[in-house]
Amino acid sequence: MKKIAIIGLGYVGLPLARLFATKYPTLGFDINESRISALNAGHDSTLEVDDDILKRVLVDHLSDSKGLFCSNNLKDLKGCNIFIVTVPTPVDKNNRPDLTPLYKASETIGNVLKKGDIVIYESTVYPGVTEDECVPVLEKISGLKFNEDFFAGYSPERINPGDKEHTVEKILKVTAGSTPEIGIVVDELYKSVITAGTHLAPTIKVAEAAKVIENSQRDINIAFVNELAKIFNLMDIDTHAVLEAAGTKWNFLPFKPGLVGGHCIGVDPYYLAQRAQEYGYHPEIILAGRRLNDSMGEYVASQVVKIMIKKGIPVNNSKLLMLGITFKENCPDVRNTKIVDVIAALSDYGINVTIYDPWANPLEVMHEYQLKTSTTIPNDKFDAIILGVAHKEFLDLNVDNLKKDNSIIYDVKGVSNFKVDGKL
Repeated sequence: MKKIAIIGLGYVGLPLARLFATKYPTLGFDINESRISALNAGHDSTLEVDDDILKRVLVDHLSDSKGLFCSNNLKDLKGCNIFIVTVPTPVDKNNRPDLTPLYKASETIGNVLKKGDIVIYESTVYPGVTEDECVPVLEKISGLKFNEDFFAGYSPERINPGDKEHTVEKILKVTAGSTPEIGIVVDELYKSVITAGTHLAPTIKVAEAAKVIENSQRDINIAFVNELAKIFNLMDIDTHAVLEAAGTKWNFLPFKPGLVGGHCIGVDPYYLAQRAQEYGYHPEIILAGRRLNDSMGEYVASQVVKIMIKKGIPVNNSKLLMLGITFKENCPDVRNTKIVDVIAALSDYGINVTIYDPWANPLEVMHEYQLKTSTTIPNDKFDAIILGVAHKEFLDLNVDNLKKDNSIIYDVKGVSNFKVDGKL
């Protein structure tokens, strides 16, 4: 009987655990004790799984019947025979891949690994990480031999945080195994719960490469339209109007300018670039796209300051309201949000920034970025207002009570229904 352990219960792991629990005995494992307590009480702070749905699959212990039991106790992992790793794969301050969470998760599994077990990785990595980095850890800790005593698989996560339409079971899943036979086992496992179907890749490295180029491609396309926005702003041409006109051609790709953050698009290209450089190749287009997208926070701040100067608003010690700090709309995820780059650049100009975001957890923002945020509309008037994130609460927001007589409004997303002085 298959007993599944999901290692890491974040934005990727919990929805996957909830899905597998509808058919299999499933253990959700996470080292965060408060996260485990909240989940066992039936609440997901990431809002990826509705509380009523979560409560329907929860059980109070791992048994031979279907259901989800969440734990941070290593002993509870011993009853499982399929381990799926969904821990984060961030970059460090120098944009180099940080595999520490993967190493630690592999060590954890190695302590309970048995003959015949399968370890499947979902975390986004560069080609080769599963077999060259993670498997040796499993072998060392467990004392077992790879592809004789235990096996590995890879199925890259395809979660879109905050998206209630394209949920995990509705997105086609790429799968792979460390042997052709294990590939079929892994594929059948996912096929049993993924209604959108699966694609069995010939090797783990192919599946790893497929994942990392998905987001690299999006990053490059967004970098292109970000560069267009810079060019058209110099020409005093509405970038969004240009893209709308160009989009009337059937094969024009509908990308929009913006801040590229989050746990995937803003990170994955660095994983591919790092691996390419290890092989002696310098990836020019990938890194050029990253440089341009990483520069957009400072660019937005400079555009806002220019508009303020043109309207005669003193910049130093002015008051600015930032609407939103999460990395995307209608989602509490603040990982790698590029709004913080805008705020840092504005602060360098001497601007006092107030942050209002009804979705973001103020404690999490303070912990990650040492920034104070509010979940309620501030009772104040501001010299400038930036719509940074397109939360539904902001689209029809009455900003008149937040403006001074000569205030400016800048729309990063180009989606507001109020009159703006500038947009990306």
